[in-house]
Amino acid sequence: MTSITARSNLSMRPSLPGLPLAHRRQRLDVPRDMDMAQGFSVAEQQPSVGEAFDVILKPMPNRELGSDADRLSEIRIDENLFAIGRAEAPFDASPPDAVAQLSRRHARIFIEHGLVYIADLGSKNGTAVNGAPVRDTPARVRDDDVISFGSRLSYRVQLAPRARRLGAAKQVGITLVPQRDDLGLQPIELAQFPFLVSKTDATFSRYRDQYPHQVNYVSRRHAHVFVKGGAPFVEDLGSTNGTFVNGERLGASAVGLKDGDTVAFGGTHFAYTVHVHGDEGESTLTEMAALDQDELDSDKTTFVGSAHSFLDIFCVDQAAAREDEINEDARPLPAEESCQDARHAKRGKFALFVAELRKALASDDPRATRRTRIVVAGVLAALVAGGAALFYGGSSERQAKSLMAHGEYGEAAAVTDDYLKSHPQNTHFASMNTEAVLKSNVPRWLVALKKGDFASADAIIAQMRALSEHNAEVHGLLDELEWIGKLEGFVMGRGGTDAPIRMYGDESRIGAILKHWEADAAGHQRDLDRIAEYVPEFREPYALALSHLRKLQSDDSVYLAAIDRLDASIVKSLAQDDPDSISATLKDYADKYPRLAGLDRVRADLDAYSGLRRNLNGASLASLAGSLTKANFSTPPFQEKFRQMSASKLPPPDVLAQYAAVSDAWNHGRGAQAIDGLQKLPQGSWSAMVQKELAHKKAVAAQFADLQKARGSKGYEDALLSFYETLDLDGDAYYAKAVAPEVASLKDKAIGRAQALMTQAQTLWQQYRTNGGIGGSQRLESGVSDVFRTQAKLLSDAQDAATRGMRIFRQVKADAATAKWTALASEIDTEADLQRRSLQDLRMVLEPGLLNTKLSLIGGGTSSEERRTP
Repeated sequence: MTSITARSNLSMRPSLPGLPLAHRRQRLDVPRDMDMAQGFSVAEQQPSVGEAFDVILKPMPNRELGSDADRLSEIRIDENLFAIGRAEAPFDASPPDAVAQLSRRHARIFIEHGLVYIADLGSKNGTAVNGAPVRDTPARVRDDDVISFGSRLSYRVQLAPRARRLGAAKQVGITLVPQRDDLGLQPIELAQFPFLVSKTDATFSRYRDQYPHQVNYVSRRHAHVFVKGGAPFVEDLGSTNGTFVNGERLGASAVGLKDGDTVAFGGTHFAYTVHVHGDEGESTLTEMAALDQDELDSDKTTFVGSAHSFLDIFCVDQAAAREDEINEDARPLPAEESCQDARHAKRGKFALFVAELRKALASDDPRATRRTRIVVAGVLAALVAGGAALFYGGSSERQAKSLMAHGEYGEAAAVTDDYLKSHPQNTHFASMNTEAVLKSNVPRWLVALKKGDFASADAIIAQMRALSEHNAEVHGLLDELEWIGKLEGFVMGRGGTDAPIRMYGDESRIGAILKHWEADAAGHQRDLDRIAEYVPEFREPYALALSHLRKLQSDDSVYLAAIDRLDASIVKSLAQDDPDSISATLKDYADKYPRLAGLDRVRADLDAYSGLRRNLNGASLASLAGSLTKANFSTPPFQEKFRQMSASKLPPPDVLAQYAAVSDAWNHGRGAQAIDGLQKLPQGSWSAMVQKELAHKKAVAAQFADLQKARGSKGYEDALLSFYETLDLDGDAYYAKAVAPEVASLKDKAIGRAQALMTQAQTLWQQYRTNGGIGGSQRLESGVSDVFRTQAKLLSDAQDAATRGMRIFRQVKADAATAKWTALASEIDTEADLQRRSLQDLRMVLEPGLLNTKLSLIGGGTSSEERRTP
């Protein structure tokens, strides 16, 4: 069974605004005693934001449906208004037999001040809650109730905590601007939803004295405007004279309102242009700014600041419709009426012409009259053909020229594009369309561009494409505007032309901008010059864009070329397994190219890769597993290198999962289980690490068992300190914690032991330096000389002793002693790391077996279990 979720950003409404509680009970037709008995109270406090809930409808089995019942989807409603009808989702995709009894406009489920209601909309087969019919009054719905639509379709209701949403709910508002400015109608500013269109509301009733019939064409419950999914919708409520959007009468379903739509209630008098603003209407900000200031003057605008109630909207008054007057003309919008009037005018002129012609040729002689009729018929036929061609053929051109002359470029663009639809080769109309499209929209586009509102700028270009759909010559000009938008968006988004250039971030956008221009620089410049001829105010931003273009071309030759070289260097260093050289390269480029940004991402990836690489040769899978969980490379070279490592060197997820079980057992003192798990791990490039860790764990487990047996014996304290010194406080936390109290009691003795180890390390280090260390010639030897073996052992033993001594200092928190020996330990570690790196650099020269032997002699400090085990 699938689940369908219906979404909206409507907020829960408070109790009915402006209505006393008693009146609300009367409207809902709920007696006071029933109100209390059912726990029903419109005065209940609405839930807080944290208490928001979803309504889940679970399909109920029905014998009549058979297997179709199993195909019904569970519905999760997280919106405050949900439509039920056979043409509404998800019912439109449900089995036909299941929804056969649904009306197109059947019912609505809504949330009001924290309570759930269902309203029947006069459906043919009815709506019921727990078997009780829902009639004119919305019924309260509670958790576990059963709601039915007809006799076949039933759902059990469950109320569940609202699922967490990403991002804040979108806010949207709309302004309804009267289409006619000669009627004295005020614009309507809607900030809260739902909004009920009603003849009794002051928004429309204020015009009753002036336009009594027009007001009475609007029903008491005519339509409502609400928000779903952050977008406004309008739904007719079964009004007498209808609701119209863009001239089309609404049917059973709500219709979304877009910026620029027309909406009319009850006819053509209360007709408005829709302006959407807020999150869903950002692309209309320029249009809103272009509205006449008088239209939105606070003294001439009706501000609807509080929401209406869904209970009012869906509480049916059967007698209300009888009060409405019938508007026979409630079909065409004003714009359509004007077109019809124009057609009637054309026919009237033609009829007058025919009448005058017949009068001029009239005669008292019957035979002459017959001849006259024949002549008139022929003349009329010729005139009809020729005159119609002349009159109708030239009407579009005259209309377009008239609109252009009066500065009505938007309408002229629509007229000329419509003509080009059937006459695509007419160059004269194409030229007029080009001019009209540019003059009507480029100034608005420039305003959006200057504000940095690139979403609105793109939307305006989309509108221009729609107005020139059949005019191919405009498309190239619009491409140029779109390109300038991308150029300016990139420059402004970076913070200006002198802002840093981000490596692995800006190259593709700069490349795309330059590629477009360089493909036909002369042609692009001609197109831009043509736009400037039509719209002179375009010249200044055009010049600025070319200035920005030249700066990007300079950056391309200097910085993008440098980025290409740096990227190639990083790729080469990774291929040669030489990440250490990358740090020096990054520093060099940072010094040479001060505006080169994004190097911090490369450094972060380098650090993560270096750690991963070190842990590949560690003594335990623990460090490697930790590095893999944190691995999140963000630059292409390191992403590719990590992909290669994952395919060949790194343990796969199933091995890491098995190792996680090993670590859990070890950390809880189940040593035998951990050792057994390690032994069962699959073989791979990580097997050497597993063997090292296995040897360490076996040694720790055995020593811990021996230590328990030796408790109380003469050598117990020395054995305890020796055991503690071998532990890794992170990896062997269980065992360290087990002996920590006893070790703390032997702190002085432990410090003495650490001092002895550091003194031993110092002696070995001094001897190593006296002998001259390990030189390049010794590393390059084709064998292992006695000198190399002696020096390697001195260095390895010095590092081992220093590491063990420093570990004891840290474990017993002997900070003063630790500070004294820190420099020595650091010197030894630095030399050991240098020798290991230097040997690694010779991997192309030395035979692999010899290289590994020399590396093992230098060792890895405490990575050798033989040295760590007393």
